[in-house]
Amino acid sequence: MRDIVALVLCAVCLAGGFSGGLWLAGESREEVDQDVLYQVSTIDALLQGACEGFVLFGELKKHGDFGIATFDSLDGEMIAFEGDFYQIRADGQVVPVTDDMTTPFGTVTYFSPDHTFLIRNAANFSDFSQQAEAFLPSRNHMYAVTIRGDFPYIKARSIPRQENPNARLVDAAANQSVFEFFNTRGTVVGFWTPDLAEGLNVPGFHLHYLNEDRDAGGHILDFILENASIEMDITPRFTMVLPTGGSFAGVDLSGDLSRELATAEQGST
Repeated sequence: MRDIVALVLCAVCLAGGFSGGLWLAGESREEVDQDVLYQVSTIDALLQGACEGFVLFGELKKHGDFGIATFDSLDGEMIAFEGDFYQIRADGQVVPVTDDMTTPFGTVTYFSPDHTFLIRNAANFSDFSQQAEAFLPSRNHMYAVTIRGDFPYIKARSIPRQENPNARLVDAAANQSVFEFFNTRGTVVGFWTPDLAEGLNVPGFHLHYLNEDRDAGGHILDFILENASIEMDITPRFTMVLPTGGSFAGVDLSGDLSRELATAEQGST
């Protein structure tokens, strides 16, 4: 199935439906399309241990002011909005991302909301997803998502740097640091990805959090929402950059890793 999706995406890229098509690391574009989702590698490659950073954050910042990512050897969680990029470490510290840091997987865009809606109450991540998806104009597009406000409860995580250069994401997540926040205020950043991109990115919502003081946050495992205003930016074009070295060339991307992804992303099976 993923092979078919990859071929379809390549065909669409060549036909001009996607901006720029698939790009190899080191290639550059003269102009930056501000209505495109720019992605580094694939989620299935990360699941299989291709976690060597190969794109500089200095380069990533040229393609968006908003997004989420991880770092070389899975060293924490990245969140970016309003042009500010932060690393949330496994020890809970939040530090600015420097241009010489690298990422093995991440997604950025220039955020400009197209749709805004209110969710009065969501009891958990699953409840939020079901309600929010009902507002999507189409389930066949990718959306950048932000939520700002007060959060009664957020459960987040950050993965520590892996000593094994080819650590599988599900194994690394088994030793993650988990943080719980109660009655906190801050910003949620992330993306909603359609099923057609399964294997390339996380289907459904993939969200990170940073509190108002910008000193705590992480990858969201669960949360409770009350009177939450959600903004979505449709991103109709897609560009992907793939590594030319490291372990990526040798990973098998033909299998179904959906159960492993669910465990790594939300701790579910």
